Amino acid sequence: MPFVVVEKDPQLVERLARGDYMYVEGDATDDEALQAAGIERAKGLIAAVTSDTDNVYITLTARGLNPKLFILARANEEGSEKKLMRAGASKVISPYTIGASRMAQAILRPSVVDFIEIATASENLELQIEEVSIHPSSEVAGKSLVDSGIKQSMGIIIVGIKLTDNEMTFNPPPYTIIEPNSVLITHGERPAIDKLEKIAGGLQQ
Repeated sequence: MPFVVVEKDPQLVERLARGDYMYVEGDATDDEALQAAGIERAKGLIAAVTSDTDNVYITLTARGLNPKLFILARANEEGSEKKLMRAGASKVISPYTIGASRMAQAILRPSVVDFIEIATASENLELQIEEVSIHPSSEVAGKSLVDSGIKQSMGIIIVGIKLTDNEMTFNPPPYTIIEPNSVLITHGERPAIDKLEKIAGGLQQ
């Protein structure tokens, strides 16, 4: 996925240049810097600086420039999540909370953690967990899971379905209808998932 880094630290900008990354030298809280990075046509933005205050300003600025943008913001301090959501963030993540939870789960449920890490690792080409968006023109839109043939013909397991109202259904039964614009959480081999993505794209493919 192509991306652009917005960075104001000269030393980090030099590292980006050596690494052949696309970047804009500037302050991400400024309209001009985000516009130079292509904020109007971007699919998403990650506000991940170390200051929660700056992340709030970045989120506010980005939301004003692109109202439909998906914004993922980083929260470092307790209480910052609500401020970031009010500023317009689509989702807020606390690395410290996630890290603590992962460490606890690694002790309590080590096999589960191992399975998730293997299934979500990009280098694992056998079995992967992926999300597949259903375009309204897709041949599977409006069909039940069993009628779609996804499991029978492709060998893909549907772990969950995220509906258009963001409600998540886990381990959906075979008669569950695949609604247009919903998202399937799938588990299967990479070639089969690639095939399903083409079918799910409908007229876009």
